[in-house]
Amino acid sequence: GKAMSKQKWYEAPLIAAEAVYWKTPSEIWFWASILSFAASLAVGIFVPSEPNALYLRNVSELSRAESFIRRNLYHIVLIVFIAVFIFLYFFYKDKPRKRKKLYHKAQFIFAAGIILAVWDLLTAKSRILPIPYCPGFSEIVTVMFDDRILLLVSMAYSFRLFAAGLILGTTLGIVTGACIGWSKQWDYWLSPVIRVSGIIPAVAWLPIALMVFPNSFTTGLFLIFISSWFPVSSMAASGILATPVSYFEAAKTLGADNKFLLFKVAIPNAMPSMFTGIMTATAFSFTTLIVSEMVGAKAGLGFYINWAKGWGNYSKVYAAIIIIALEFSIIIAIINAIRSNTLRWQRGIVR
Repeated sequence: GKAMSKQKWYEAPLIAAEAVYWKTPSEIWFWASILSFAASLAVGIFVPSEPNALYLRNVSELSRAESFIRRNLYHIVLIVFIAVFIFLYFFYKDKPRKRKKLYHKAQFIFAAGIILAVWDLLTAKSRILPIPYCPGFSEIVTVMFDDRILLLVSMAYSFRLFAAGLILGTTLGIVTGACIGWSKQWDYWLSPVIRVSGIIPAVAWLPIALMVFPNSFTTGLFLIFISSWFPVSSMAASGILATPVSYFEAAKTLGADNKFLLFKVAIPNAMPSMFTGIMTATAFSFTTLIVSEMVGAKAGLGFYINWAKGWGNYSKVYAAIIIIALEFSIIIAIINAIRSNTLRWQRGIVR
């Protein structure tokens, strides 16, 4: 019996991995994914590129090392990726769950490598797709290197505005949702406001916000607050209203007062719904952030995109879009980690 229980405990992580990483492990797909990126690297090195006037730049002011990095940065990125992927293969050799995750991602990575090679052939290598709307990835990566300082500053400005608006909207959204879900009086007054404001896109408030608020930062802060407040408040209220009556009755039997029922029963039960609202609010807020920075802002990734588009330099536009996607992915990963830790009691209960 002890041996059986020990075996089940030992296999529990593998059972969880089976549920999440459901694709059949295949070394063929793993090495195919590496070969797809090697093919992209070969295309970049051995197939000559067609000139692009917007991509060319006077590099006389750069050092020899900076000039080398600028010319070969895309190739360096591909080599680093291949090296990391091979390193993980050997590093996870005795870690079955990590190895299964690596294999699960292999087919997607294979497709990504093929897309990179095909895109490179259609753009930088042949110019079949029109300039300047379709730059090659090598040109986009080089732009990131050239504008690295400006892009870092823009990221910092955007993150400051995004974080301030999302935290404000989430905090007040949770408070509003708790009031609506717990009190009929608050529900009577706030529910109509939620229903009316919720159907209006945040960017529709832009003309009013520009008139009311003194600068672009407070305008963007208001728009992000609006876009995050509604989903968080509505999901928090729904979660509290969905709390089973039996939970309250059991707590009252043990002598719980209203404060305990709200903070120890209703709000914890509503946490999964709250996190769903926060994830939705994050997506809405990020979209609103970029739009708000395109109007009147003097910094940020939205401003950078608008500025680059005005000059017709779409390599810079794509560079900013890729950075936005990476930044959003990191933020979502952080929120997911916080949710997994906060809702760890759900493991094994829900999919």
